[in-house]
Amino acid sequence: MADREEPPEVEPEPGSSGPTDLADRIEEELGLLVRNVDILERLSKSPPLGIIRLSEALRLPIHKTRYSLHLLERDGVIQPSADGAVVTDRAREFWAALNRSLERMTEQIQHLKARAAEHEHRPPASRKGY
Repeated sequence: MADREEPPEVEPEPGSSGPTDLADRIEEELGLLVRNVDILERLSKSPPLGIIRLSEALRLPIHKTRYSLHLLERDGVIQPSADGAVVTDRAREFWAALNRSLERMTEQIQHLKARAAEHEHRPPASRKGY
């Protein structure tokens, strides 16, 4: 929602490649999920809204708003109407499924954080060869 502070967009570090590329892509997807949730929340709390009004209300570029609406419609969570997008009955299922997914992801993230912390302060292994 526009009233909430947006998570900062993280720029990839110069010259970064390798395993962090995957993490960067996952972070981008998480940003898309946040945007979709913001849009769904806004539509749940207001009368039908068209792309332009929704984009202005959330301070999002129109093309990003359109894409998120497309994804939400494809999932059956919203549907178009003559006055703009409206939330469907499947929204309740969406919220429940999102909550379950976030619980699983939180466990996985905590596990990965612990593993990364273990390795962060270890001296690099000396290897010969290659």
